[in-house]
Amino acid sequence: MEIETLESLALKVGEAQTADEVFNSIVGGLAADEHGDVALARVWLILPGDICDSCPMRSECPDQSRCLHLVASAGNPRASTEDWSRLDGDFRRIPLNLRKVGEIGARGEPLLISRDVAGSPWVARPEWARREGIVSFAGQPLIFRGEILGVLAVFRRSETTESECNWLRVFADHAAIAIANARAFDEIARLRRQLEAERDYLREEVKEALAFGNIIGESAALRGVLEQVEMVAPTDAAVLILGESGTGKELIAAAIHERSTRRERPFVRVNCAAIPSELFESEFFGHAKGSFTSALRDRTGRFQLADGGTLFLDEIGEIPLAHQPKLLRVLQDGQFQRIGDDATRRVNVRIIAASNRDLKQEVKAQRFRQDLYYRLSVFPLEVPPLRDRREDIPALAGHFISMLRNRLDRHNVRFTNDDAELLRQYDWPGNVRELQNVIERAMILAKGGRLRLDLALAHSRHAEPASIDTGAHSLTNSSNARILRIEELKQLERDSIVAALQRANRKISGPGGAAELLGLNPNTLASRMRSLGITRDSR
Repeated sequence: MEIETLESLALKVGEAQTADEVFNSIVGGLAADEHGDVALARVWLILPGDICDSCPMRSECPDQSRCLHLVASAGNPRASTEDWSRLDGDFRRIPLNLRKVGEIGARGEPLLISRDVAGSPWVARPEWARREGIVSFAGQPLIFRGEILGVLAVFRRSETTESECNWLRVFADHAAIAIANARAFDEIARLRRQLEAERDYLREEVKEALAFGNIIGESAALRGVLEQVEMVAPTDAAVLILGESGTGKELIAAAIHERSTRRERPFVRVNCAAIPSELFESEFFGHAKGSFTSALRDRTGRFQLADGGTLFLDEIGEIPLAHQPKLLRVLQDGQFQRIGDDATRRVNVRIIAASNRDLKQEVKAQRFRQDLYYRLSVFPLEVPPLRDRREDIPALAGHFISMLRNRLDRHNVRFTNDDAELLRQYDWPGNVRELQNVIERAMILAKGGRLRLDLALAHSRHAEPASIDTGAHSLTNSSNARILRIEELKQLERDSIVAALQRANRKISGPGGAAELLGLNPNTLASRMRSLGITRDSR
């Protein structure tokens, strides 16, 4: 190893842009020595333990928290069939303080075996050294600003002098600087990708449901929930939000996040009911490029996106039983592995879950794991249905009207006391979400500034507008009412649409069209007609 060669190689290493390029420049340059006496050059870095369960040196490892990871290898084997660039051999991980490389990495001191490597007690495989004609070994620690980054090792087929080992020390110092800089640039690039992923996720997740803004209402039932939010928000306790569909569980979860110490970090929402079973691990934990056919690039999972922040698991009861142990493991240990990646990653995430199911009954029915239920329900919180907070209905309706005036160009719409009373008399099985939909339909149908709540509510109750009585007894649910099966409800909806088409002379949109009679958007009506197999000429 001549001085000029090492100087030239140091310049080349310094020009590398990424950590992988630096590693490959180091070992590739050393192995390409013009005299051909460098048999093997390798670089190990000190990194967290990641494959401890399968590591061939597990029994000898005194500490599973950190070890030396082989990150680059190049050489000139005598057997042409061997591949010395592999990173998955027996020495892909070396415990600190074990064998010659582990000693260098732990102590930060060089090691030189100038001759007769095969006879040295430091060598793990003397028969390999004899077969390859290896005479000497020189190992140098890679040190940057007092921190040991790893080890540079060179096996030669000629003797290595003290002077040559000292020049290798100078080269190792240059290499350590290049490695530290490249890793810093890689980390910046990783953080940039993570920020871009968070940005794209937030854009994707902005929905009209979150346009509710602040939680609206002053009822005693709602105040009780908000008092619990104030108590649990500053902690890191897992929260399980229970309640019927449409009650605003996501708003409560967002309120907890905004009042927590994690409010500056991401609030990531996962609709568990919308994730196909085969994509569960990829969605939650991410995957590496090429790990399966459609994995065309690395994907960051939701847990990693939420690192440092809050992960909201909506409809948690919909997760298949087979996947629940995988979720439980990351909740318990804060660790996971991406698909196609051996590295174990750690995250610090607060979990808020929500469900409209009775999870205790799901546990009894063995559809939900009991240990997962207790992990999630450290602080259970129940959101009341809208029928239990009727005094909040006028304020909610007024908020939705204000929100929709500009979007629907209905600036002259008025909300009267009679309108408020009419809304209070309905039981709202779809809760706040149904109320918002009714208000929007009523505003679309509004004429002369008057909200058509009668038509909008008629559609919600699957009834003809003419049959609606605005009295309290007709708008509240009757205990004597006949319960309809889903097939009957679909037939009722089909009959109603066909009747509206006949009355509108097959006209779907525009004034007097079937969509207006039904209180529907024309596109929505067309979609329902397709799903029910209805044509304009249906009878």
